[in-house]
Amino acid sequence: MKNIFIRLLPAIISILITSGSPVPNAVKEPVFKNETVKTGIDVLQEQDFALLSGKRVGLITNQTGVDRHLKSTIDILHEAPNVQLTALFAPEHGIRGDAHAGSKFGDARDAKTGLPIRSLYGKTRKATPQMLEDIDVLVYDIQDIGCRSFTYISTMGLAMQSAAEQHIEFIILDRPNPLGGEKIEGNYVEDSHISFVGQFKIPYIYGQTCGELALMLNSEHMLGQPCKLTVVPMEGWHREMNWEDTGLEWVITSPHIPHKHSPYFYPSTGIFGELGQLSIGVGYTLPFQLMGAPWINAADLADAMNALGLAGIIFRPIHFKPFYATLQGQHCQGVEIHFTDYKKAKLTEIQFHIFQELHRLYPEKATFEQVDKSRFDMFDKVCGSDRIRSMFTRRYSFDDIKDYWYKDIEDYRKKSEKYYLYK
Repeated sequence: MKNIFIRLLPAIISILITSGSPVPNAVKEPVFKNETVKTGIDVLQEQDFALLSGKRVGLITNQTGVDRHLKSTIDILHEAPNVQLTALFAPEHGIRGDAHAGSKFGDARDAKTGLPIRSLYGKTRKATPQMLEDIDVLVYDIQDIGCRSFTYISTMGLAMQSAAEQHIEFIILDRPNPLGGEKIEGNYVEDSHISFVGQFKIPYIYGQTCGELALMLNSEHMLGQPCKLTVVPMEGWHREMNWEDTGLEWVITSPHIPHKHSPYFYPSTGIFGELGQLSIGVGYTLPFQLMGAPWINAADLADAMNALGLAGIIFRPIHFKPFYATLQGQHCQGVEIHFTDYKKAKLTEIQFHIFQELHRLYPEKATFEQVDKSRFDMFDKVCGSDRIRSMFTRRYSFDDIKDYWYKDIEDYRKKSEKYYLYK
């Protein structure tokens, strides 16, 4: 009987597949079956670098600037016979992505090419006229994560301002938004809270590629004097794509965004991470994927969060001990976030709901009164307003801020869609 079953097994599996019955561990067909998306650097190569021919080029990039075969944009432009690459410019985290958040660094020289590296996260965050003296065109090629407080887009905007002031061309080699081009969450940054983690009056999750965002900032005069801007668009990218759909390999964008799914979690816990009261997994093996503390009962919090029925999300109780950063070496309990339907999930709401339930379960612990008040400034800057904090702490209920959090979405959607390069 056993031998007969073995001989019939291939036929049984075939019947199950054709009948639509689930097969354990069956590979899910990708939503998009096209070839790997071509990013801006891929397209530029295919055009034989015509936009750069005969010009002195300054390149704003880091380790994420690679083509679809993972070759560095630095090497590509340096080796191109018709391109004169004269200088590199490094954003936060450095040209190789090894500097921790907020760590300043100075100018240096690239070991492989010998090119000067000019820091845009040291003495200045905006390129000075002296830094641009030997440059005809600035090229920007950095993978962003689609979230306002991630500072690469701030570097991009300030560089566009410098280019305009010095009458230098600005070219963006476009890349996918890892959050897709459909999610928009969060209120505009208010005038009093403009900062490097909120440089523009845009939502927290802005639903554009860096090229689309740059076109909007430039055309809507959100940077002052417009620059001479060119965007080299991607081929094969669509707004509904997740990163997995692109066929591209993920390159770590910063020390705590190591995986292709990491950008989903950054806006889910990062705002409350600014308070330093809870671990958000930074310092553990799951950066931004959890929230916890020593005084939490993991099972109780997971039950409370799952009872909310948040669309596309489930919460698993987790026990962990951070190796460094917030609550280093302390035994913590909390919840790990799992997305069951990413497209339905409201990413930024998650952390507010978690703190809401923590305050209900532990009113003496989960309160802003227990937070070092000096941390409020950065929390407010990341939120784009101090009203989020003042309204939320009245009753520790997300419902109290929901309308304000989403008040600018439709206005922004109408404004931004005029600059969409992709369907």
